[in-house]
Order: sequence, then C-alpha cells, then structure tokens
Amino acid sequence: MKITRRSFLAASTLVEAFGSCGLNPALAGPRSRTRSFHLCTNTDALKKYPDFLDLIVRSGITDIWMPLFLNGYFPYKMEEIALWKKRFEQKGIPVQMANVPFGHPGNSLGGAPELDTTPADWPKGVDLDGKRYSGTSVHPYVTAQNVAAIRKVRETGSNKLFLDDDFRLARSPGQVGGCFCPEHRQAFLQKYGYQAKDWEQLKAEIRARTLSRLVGDWVDFSCDELTGSFRAQQEAAPEVELGIMVMYLGSEKAGIRLADYKGKLFRVGELMFEDRTFAPVKGKTNELFSALFHRRFAEPERAYSETTAWPQDKLSAANMAAKLHITTLADIRNTMMMSGLEPFPLSHWSTLAPAMKKAAAIHRQVAGHTPRGPFKHYWGERERRIGRDQPNSLFLAAGIPFEVTAEPAADGWTFLGEFDAADAASGQLRSPGTAWICAAEKYRASSALRLVPENLKELFSLKKEILPALKGIPYVEEDLPAVCAWYPSLKKVLLWNLSESAVSLTVRRDDRRRAVRLEALDAALVPV
Repeated sequence: MKITRRSFLAASTLVEAFGSCGLNPALAGPRSRTRSFHLCTNTDALKKYPDFLDLIVRSGITDIWMPLFLNGYFPYKMEEIALWKKRFEQKGIPVQMANVPFGHPGNSLGGAPELDTTPADWPKGVDLDGKRYSGTSVHPYVTAQNVAAIRKVRETGSNKLFLDDDFRLARSPGQVGGCFCPEHRQAFLQKYGYQAKDWEQLKAEIRARTLSRLVGDWVDFSCDELTGSFRAQQEAAPEVELGIMVMYLGSEKAGIRLADYKGKLFRVGELMFEDRTFAPVKGKTNELFSALFHRRFAEPERAYSETTAWPQDKLSAANMAAKLHITTLADIRNTMMMSGLEPFPLSHWSTLAPAMKKAAAIHRQVAGHTPRGPFKHYWGERERRIGRDQPNSLFLAAGIPFEVTAEPAADGWTFLGEFDAADAASGQLRSPGTAWICAAEKYRASSALRLVPENLKELFSLKKEILPALKGIPYVEEDLPAVCAWYPSLKKVLLWNLSESAVSLTVRRDDRRRAVRLEALDAALVPV
C-alpha cells in the first residue's frame, strides 16, 4: 500500500471534519449509539504506518480487533499487543481479539504466506476425492490448540473473541463440507450405525446433491463437530465472549448449524471483496441477500458485518462505503472492516468517515423497524443443506419493497433458488398463499412455479404487471436498479441507488409521488 505524507494529511483533514460527529467514544461520551464501527488491524501494520492510530481515532472507529492466534501460530508478541491495546484504550477505543481457528483454504491474510498453511503437526483435512488440504477441518488436536489459545486471550485483558476467517467446515460457498479422513469416516459410520459400503454411497449422493437420509446425517455429523469445538473453546474461558465469522450464505452444509449460535456474537457472511465482484448489481444483491438471511439467526445488537476488502487495495473507497448500506438494511448494528494483515489504503478514510456518519444517522431511525413488502426473501432447508449458494437475489434491485421470511409466506411473490424450487415443484415445499418465482429454466413446465429469468428486464416486466395490486404499498416508478426497503411503522422507505452514477427516482404510493435525487451508490430515507 503506497501513501504519501501529503495524501495522508489530506485524508486526515477530511476525517478531522467528521471526527466530532458523535461516533468516537473518546469524543462522544457514553457508548449508547445504535451503530458502531469496528476495524481489524495488527501490531505490524500499526508500526509500519505511524500515523495510522490517530487516523483511526479521528475517523469514527469505535472498536479495534487484533489477531492473536492465526491458523496454529502466534505471530504477534503479547507485549506488543498489550502496548497497542493500551494506546487505543487511552484514546477511548476498546480492543478485542480475533483468532483464525482452523485456517483458511486459500491465501486470505496477505504478506504472510506461511500463515496460510497449517502447522505440520496439525491433521490435514481430506476432501471427497481423498486429497489432503490445509484449513477448514476440525480434529480433537486442533480444538485442543484453540482451547489453549482462547485461554491466552485472558492474558490480554480482552473479553471478546471472534473465531474468524472462517468458522466453517467447507472450503468454499456451495460445498457440502466436512472432513473425509479415515478417522471421521469411522466416527460417522459408528455414530449412525452405517456399514462400510454406505461410505461410497454417501460420497456419490453428496456429488449428486441428493438430500437423502445418509447425506442429512452427514450434515448433522459435521454440525455436531463444529458446534462441539465452539462449545469446548467457550467452556475453556467462559469470561471471554466467543463469536463466529460465517462464510457467504454459510449454513448447515458447511457445518454451521445456525440455530446453535443464536445469542452469540455473529459476523454475517459476505463475498464481494473487490470491485470486480461488488460492482455488478447482482453482486450487491447477492451480498445483501446473504446478510438478510443470516440476520434471521443473529440479534441486531450482536450482529457484525463482514465489510472486507481483499486483496486490500482492490475494493474502492466508494464501494466500501456502499457496503455500509447493506449493514443498515439488514439492521446489523456493528460494521466490522478488515483487509487481511495489510490495511486498505489509508486514503479510503476520507471517504469512509463521512459515509460512516451518514450511515449511523440513517440507522438510528430504522433500527428495530421491520421492512415489509410483497416481494419475499426466503432461503429454505434444501438450499441450506445441499444447495450451491446461488441465490435468486436480483429482485431486491427492482424497487419493490421486500421482507424476509423464515417460513413460506401467505402472500406476495417469493423468489426461490434452484434447490428450494425443486421442493416447490415436487410439492415438498407448499405455498400457503405466496406465488413461487424461480429463474431455473428446467421448471418452466411446473404448475407450482412461475419462471421469471433473473435479469432486470424480466423483473421490471413483472413489476409493471403487479403494480395494480400494490394498493397502499410504495415503490420506485423508474426501471432503474434500486433497493426499496419499506418501514410501515416509520412511514418511510430507505432507497439505495445501485447504479454507479447519480439517478433521479420517484417513490409512488397510490396517487402520491415524491422525487428523490441520489448520488452514485448513495442511500436516503424518504417519507411515504
């Protein structure tokens, strides 16, 4: 990351203008805000950029998280962690810890490739094809190492710890995870009373994505293992509040039985970490879809975002600021920013500081209010257990209000992914009144589903068709990509412009219209 003294001072000047906005506890007094802003950094980065600490303080960051234990290593000296923790606390910013408990399946840290390979004495994971790999597998020895690590958190004086990047048993989204080593094979067969011949059948059914009893038992087996590791770590240091970072659309097929973590610190799963993936409208709606799904299982006060730039300089400041709207729309009260071991460009803070101030002001108004609307966000059991994590999410950009449903809705239009659509087509997923919408061509002939290809042209056509039914419901008149979250209890909508240019939008509710001008990627609350 290159930054000159001149550009740093320019960023600092802009940040200073927003530093007294009431976000920083050193300036604002009691920590009673709705929205807080967190940053994960490390002692090496703080030493490398001497002005970084003061810039963080002036930006409005409220909490710092530092890595302690990374994939089997303790790369940072405890005395240096203690020193920087004290420096932040003197500025009024508390410091907590983050561990990488099992290792990431690929380069995720940057600048330290040795930390991306688990130690030689750690058992490696084994995939469906019998190949060994580092990271994202749990064995008793690995859990024991993490138990020892969480006990060291107490030495830092911190009382919170995230199991980070990522807490999962699948190496990528859409994978039915778990370790297929001989030890796990034997434990699984013995626990469920299966025979040796069933093992090959299990692997064949996982490849075919068949939700059989055998595959269901394997998913439950993996969930039991990951939850067990979490509980062992928590019991080792009950005074340290333990939380998890969840992969994009992370769920049971990745070993994450989401219900087991209700009431815990919870980082929702995101994936679009660079401009290439976040810039498309579909990238933004996928990211929002995942955050909305995970919020079904996390209390807003204990929910954290995964506002990540990776590689650290590949997500622009404008796009990182745009991610703040996802946190607001999902009522996630804590934004967590990170970028591996190297910080994202310090010049980003001149954009982020005012964006954080604006996001906090909007969030204070919508916090606790539930979005309602005729379009339904639903992610069901088959998607969670064997799906490919390819959500039918673009409906969120159609300018029609939406709501999240944990069970099939009794009205409106519910957009299904491919695997939930299979259940709807077969009758296993029954509609109590909602219209099932899917984008998979193979269900065109199904009488239970309506095919609407996932592109904006088709969605805007559907929008025009249903407008007569939207009595008393606000919506965006223009055929432009925008999220429209409606809060009836607040009598307002939150609009998020998904275009990379300014737009003029019209919010209509029955015969009333309100014109709104939004800058690129900006959001605003509009009375309706």
